Amino acid sequence: MALVQCSEKLGSLMLQLGKNFVMFMVMVIACNGLHFLLRPFSQPRITSDIIVGLVMGNVPFLRELYAGFNRTFEFIIDFGMVCYMFALGIEMDPYVLFKRPTRDVHIAYAAVISTFMLALFTTPILRIFSGKHGIEFIICLCIFLSSTASPVLTRLITHLKIGKSDIGKLVIAAGMHSDCLCILLLSVGYISMPLDTFCNDVEVKNRLKKTIIMGCAVIGQTLLAAIVSPIFMNWVDNENPEGKPMKGSHLVLSIAFMTMVCASSTLYDYSPILSAFITGVCFPRNGRVSKWVIGKINYMLNIIFFPIFFLWMGYAAHFREFEVGQLSTWMRLFVPIVVVTLGKIAGTVISGAMLGFHWPESVAIGLLLSVKGHFHIYIAVKLIGCGVSSVSSSIAMLIAVFFTVVHGPTVVANIIKRARKRAPTHRMALQLLDPLSELRILLCVHGPDNVPASINFMEISRGTADPGILVYVAEMIELTEQLAATVERGEGVLATIVKDKKVMEMRDQVTSSFQAYVDEDGDGITLKRTLAVSTINNMARDICVLAEDLMIALIILPFHMSQRQDGKLDSGNQGFRHVNRKVLRSAPCSVGILVNRGFGSIEKISRCEASVKVAVIFIGGKDDREALAYAGLVARHKGVKLTVIRFLVDTSAESSRLAAYRVSIPGLEEEMGLDDEYFAQFYEKHIVGGRISYTEKHLANAAETFSTLRSFEGQYSLVIVGREGGVNSILTRGMNDWQHCPELGPIGDVLSGSDFLMTVSVLIIQQHKLRGELDGLDDDFSIM
Repeated sequence: MALVQCSEKLGSLMLQLGKNFVMFMVMVIACNGLHFLLRPFSQPRITSDIIVGLVMGNVPFLRELYAGFNRTFEFIIDFGMVCYMFALGIEMDPYVLFKRPTRDVHIAYAAVISTFMLALFTTPILRIFSGKHGIEFIICLCIFLSSTASPVLTRLITHLKIGKSDIGKLVIAAGMHSDCLCILLLSVGYISMPLDTFCNDVEVKNRLKKTIIMGCAVIGQTLLAAIVSPIFMNWVDNENPEGKPMKGSHLVLSIAFMTMVCASSTLYDYSPILSAFITGVCFPRNGRVSKWVIGKINYMLNIIFFPIFFLWMGYAAHFREFEVGQLSTWMRLFVPIVVVTLGKIAGTVISGAMLGFHWPESVAIGLLLSVKGHFHIYIAVKLIGCGVSSVSSSIAMLIAVFFTVVHGPTVVANIIKRARKRAPTHRMALQLLDPLSELRILLCVHGPDNVPASINFMEISRGTADPGILVYVAEMIELTEQLAATVERGEGVLATIVKDKKVMEMRDQVTSSFQAYVDEDGDGITLKRTLAVSTINNMARDICVLAEDLMIALIILPFHMSQRQDGKLDSGNQGFRHVNRKVLRSAPCSVGILVNRGFGSIEKISRCEASVKVAVIFIGGKDDREALAYAGLVARHKGVKLTVIRFLVDTSAESSRLAAYRVSIPGLEEEMGLDDEYFAQFYEKHIVGGRISYTEKHLANAAETFSTLRSFEGQYSLVIVGREGGVNSILTRGMNDWQHCPELGPIGDVLSGSDFLMTVSVLIIQQHKLRGELDGLDDDFSIM
């Protein structure tokens, strides 16, 4: 009989466990599904989680299932919040409280103080708390309203792609300072007013004695964590260097040490959640153990804890107990929202005015700092039936948390909109250049050795006398300590002067060579001189600033390697290679890298007959379209015999195995459509009339592409290619695996290889790319 009863109970328990597991999976699927539906609105994950939690928590059938495991879930929630607060504490920097305040600290403290003062004057009229300790509760509520959910705010800013901008960094730092300060104040306040005092509404006997004991326990725990934990964690990190698996025994010791420190003050009735936060704040932020703990905790929270947490929240927020007909209910919903919003905005606007911020950005910062999150939801649920005047008050707090989050994407969108209006609008691409406008080129040289090839480049690029081209020739001079004393910088981009004798002689030689060419036959060419003198680390930035200020459409950089007398390339200057790479990443216009292997030895390009053979390779992609656009300019020169070579995939020869290697990326079909459309226009304009030769190469794979490129030996003096080399094309698949110079792209790297093609010069072109993912606005934009 007892065995049958045990089996029945076990079966019933397994059935209940299965039902709750199904409920958990439904919660996970519903949260992910709603988050996917809200993705076009850029809403953070917490928005969909709150909605799904409130809905599922109020479904009668699910409420019955939940009630059976309520105590178990309560334990899970408390344990999860302990882990959440510990990870939050580790990410905080407590030493900022003792340093000279920075801009973000000024913003954070001003927003906290203004919100606290406004809440202190307005929340008493709501009469949320009906117990004896009304003043203490109001102070705690004001601190609660003044804080910011820094994890939610950080994820929101990062997800919306402004985390690298000046305002994004400022908001994230201010949010963390605000969160740290407010939770520390609550941690200290808890010592004199524990939660059970609120809940039971009683005067605890020997309250002063218990407060002193609890305070000493917290101080002892703080000192233990602050003094011992760095020593212990450094020892663990030294015993487990990066690159090697962490020893299991050390990992167990670390977790045991963290648990012991976190639990020390809870023995004296201190809150385990606040204890975990204080411990995390005192723990070292760097090191393998800390990073491992943060990673594992965040993974556990996102995968397991948050679905249960928001279901628990929805169950606690029973809408049937929400007193819709009471005016006080709506006041308790909207007044906190208004207080938080106005308080944060007032503080950020005042501090922003003192710091010199524009008021729209100050308002935006205030709106973002009003975001609340998981800790606020946890406290609001815990207050249900805990001295609060009605359940409606706590439900109103939960709904208010939702409204502090949903406006975030709109605020960020306005920040991006304002930044885009104030950002430089000069985005140049040859493909988009008006044919009736003057082509502006920044032609960079290392010294006299680059001059012949640069002059020939000017010659084939000159086009017609009207509209002509404007060329700024700039020497790239590395700034040394000896040279710095001779540099005089005036106002404007053309006012830098170097009085070093060697540099002056080199510049005079370069200037005389270019000027002699222009004086002899420079119709349509306007020549100007400038200079890029800087350290290797800053030279790319100076070149980009020059290009931006001079409204350049195309930057031409010399390849960092030079051709030796035997025809091969030397090892080159790695510093200039670093500059070329940075310019490719940051340029405000299109960029070309000229690999000179014989192009500079052409003494004079005839204007009457085709004396120079130039080829342009077209596979596909925006860089190849840009190369084709430049080829259209070259085609105007009568001394150039231009051939367009289009590489196409030979589908008849392509095997099913190769087809399986094709990578599908978003927008590929659209990109291929742009290729076909632009090439058709180019064909109609230039090839149909016979001005340009055209040939097609039907190839099956990268090996055939490589063989075709090798056949160019001796046929062309210059080959123009796009740096991208046909993105996602099977014709270049695998070439990246053995590239010597990735900055040249797959095709450019092959043509520039030192093993062959010693007489073919290469011009690799990259179309101006919109950096970042903000529709033309840099990820690291500046608006403050």
